[in-house]
Amino acid sequence: MTVFIAIAVVLTLLVMAWFVRPLLRPAPLMGISSERLNASIYRDQLDTLERDLARGVISPVDCEATRDELQLRLLDDTEAPAAVQATSNTSFWSGRLTAAMIALLMPLGAAGMYWWLGEPAAIDPVASQKANDDQAMKMVNNLAARLKDNPDNPQGWSMLARSYKVMGRLAEAEQAFLKTGDLVNTEPDLMVDYADLLAARNNNNIEGKSLELVNKALSINPQHPMGLMMAGVAAYRRGDFKGAVARWETLLTLLEPGSPDAQQVETDIANARTKAGLPAAPVKTPGGPSTEAGKMPSVDPAAAAIMTPEMINQMVEGLASRLKTNPDDLTGWARLANAYKTQGRLAEAEQAYIKAGKLVDGDPDLLTQYADVLASRSDNKIEGRPLALVNKALVLNPRHPVALMMAGTAAYRRADYAQAVTYWEKVLTVLPPGSSDAPQVQAEIATARAKAGLGSKAKP
Repeated sequence: MTVFIAIAVVLTLLVMAWFVRPLLRPAPLMGISSERLNASIYRDQLDTLERDLARGVISPVDCEATRDELQLRLLDDTEAPAAVQATSNTSFWSGRLTAAMIALLMPLGAAGMYWWLGEPAAIDPVASQKANDDQAMKMVNNLAARLKDNPDNPQGWSMLARSYKVMGRLAEAEQAFLKTGDLVNTEPDLMVDYADLLAARNNNNIEGKSLELVNKALSINPQHPMGLMMAGVAAYRRGDFKGAVARWETLLTLLEPGSPDAQQVETDIANARTKAGLPAAPVKTPGGPSTEAGKMPSVDPAAAAIMTPEMINQMVEGLASRLKTNPDDLTGWARLANAYKTQGRLAEAEQAYIKAGKLVDGDPDLLTQYADVLASRSDNKIEGRPLALVNKALVLNPRHPVALMMAGTAAYRRADYAQAVTYWEKVLTVLPPGSSDAPQVQAEIATARAKAGLGSKAKP
């Protein structure tokens, strides 16, 4: 802040000096000497007389008489010259006064305009960061207050849970995850976020409920990056090094070739392969150069793989920065969109899905995730653009569980209960045996059948 003020003062002084300097110069004298003027005129006339004599225009006698007359007239005109006085300005508003006014008003005006139109607090990065933190805290508190008045809002609770998690308020985040209801059991991103939270609260132990959520997320989306990473870490810690290799090699195919994340995963794979007694085969990142396994310094994945909110933010911002220089990476945009969605940055997620373009149009998982973002941004309304995306996903994969659930919800909300029953009964056929989601779906079907007058027994 001190440097900024010093530069501003120097620039103001330079501009002020440029304006004031001409006003402080002494005014030049504007008088003209009549004596010098007369002498100059007679000198010219004498020169002309001499030239006429030389050309023979006048006689020597006439020339002499004329010269005498001119000399007498010259003596006459220069005998008592009038004193010439410089013109003076007796006005009150002088140049010095103008300079003084500029010197006074210019710095005051510059400071006043900046204070009015500028942002003085932005000069101090600490104050600016505090203002951003305060604004984020206010938004989170406002969301929490709204959810107290309207607790039947799973998407709202999921956003609040993720916000608490990023802020390190883990106990409150866990309570918010629990209030998302069935959503946390159907959305892979939310499951993995919840699993990561439970692991963080349990000394980074992924076993138990945390691993159950990870496995459930991978059953819905077998290529979920964070789920694959956590599943690999869990396998590594319990000595299942082959299982860790399998998870991480799948993850490697999803990462940007040559990126720091890909290099770290390659190192983790090499470490696990060594402990599993597998050959240290060359690891080739798709699209990138081959590297010998174990060449980079080994890092214990059990200690390094649990990602803190700060690590996740760094990865997301790093991916966003790389995509600015490589905007044609559709897979990268899809990954960034999912990351933004996980963080609750829905407006940025929507823009990233748009930039993923044709990749989204051909992937039912991305279509349903994009639809979920749009629905979340419009008070959980699935009609319109979100429903169009869901229907497109069902054309590509008629048995996509999330798309079927969303389509059934949309039908139920528009009172098309029979259609909702059709969608949700199909969900039951694609859920894994013994799924904890099945009872909730059956309850939804029973409610819809009752409203449609179809009886209370759901189809098997």
